[in-house]
Amino acid sequence: MASVKKPFFIVNPKSYLYGDDAVKLAKIADEIAAEKHLDCLFTGQLIDLPRIKAATSHLIITAQHMDPLLPGRGMGHVLPEALKAADVEAVVLNHAENPLEIGVLDKTITRAKAVGLMTVVCSDTPSESRAIASLHPTMMICEPTNLIGTGSISNDDYIKATNDAVRSVDPDILIMQAAGVSTGADVKKVLALGADGTGGTSGIINARDWRAKLMEMMGAMAAYKEAQLA
Repeated sequence: MASVKKPFFIVNPKSYLYGDDAVKLAKIADEIAAEKHLDCLFTGQLIDLPRIKAATSHLIITAQHMDPLLPGRGMGHVLPEALKAADVEAVVLNHAENPLEIGVLDKTITRAKAVGLMTVVCSDTPSESRAIASLHPTMMICEPTNLIGTGSISNDDYIKATNDAVRSVDPDILIMQAAGVSTGADVKKVLALGADGTGGTSGIINARDWRAKLMEMMGAMAAYKEAQLA
């Protein structure tokens, strides 16, 4: 199974980008990740992941969903072994736009571990974060559902409460705080409040210049990392 070094970044185009546009953004993220010496997860539509993998060399290719089925019956579902065979390294689960019941989430995390995929599991409230942490995913994205895509980041109390909730259960889980993060200042703030990583969707894809926006955000992360090592 792959591993991730903190601080780390995620670019999550969801269903806003596909095909050539998704590959274009991935190439930009790949170049900046290499330049700034950062681990960067990049999600995409399932059909685009092989193209994104072929066009990049530094990204952690990440599926946006997976199902807990075994090879065999399961028409229309996402097979874990198929993701692994396509060199996918991680999978996002339980996003607010594709939530999973806790029992299904548990089975899906177990299947991901069995085939060697890292899991990135989303949570909303501190209590939900604590419950999901008990399933021991690789990473978690803690973000209030009502702030997703708004450009408004989580307040300090929320970030601290969810960080504490997760770490009280499993301190090895890497935590992302990403709701509304869209600037270099936002990146530095959530890292300073204890997050291991961050990233974005709308703040990146809606920018007039994708390269400039990613350079701003990932550059801020790199600068924070250097300051911590100094």
